[in-house]
Amino acid sequence: MRDAIARALAWALALLPWIRQPEPGRHSAAYFVSQPAPEPVTVSPWLEPWRSPSAEAVREIFYAQEVQSLTPEQRERWWAAALGEIGVDYDFPTINITGARRAVTR
Repeated sequence: MRDAIARALAWALALLPWIRQPEPGRHSAAYFVSQPAPEPVTVSPWLEPWRSPSAEAVREIFYAQEVQSLTPEQRERWWAAALGEIGVDYDFPTINITGARRAVTR
């Protein structure tokens, strides 16, 4: 019974011109349609600090003395491991890696 009375009272008050809301409510679809769309925020990448290693740090890795005596495959793996230690992904080409067997031989 209280709900019916409250709805009837709200409906009666909505008819009064000095109580009626001239604009749509904040959570209605009409309110969002009437508001301008926010401008997209563009952030310049130059405003953020440099997150990659310096050229000197990378040069030390590629020209290290212990790498010079390794084979090319070992050198690539050593570079990938050294760059991985400082948090850089180094996608080195894999050489002489055989795929999985398709059939089992007996």
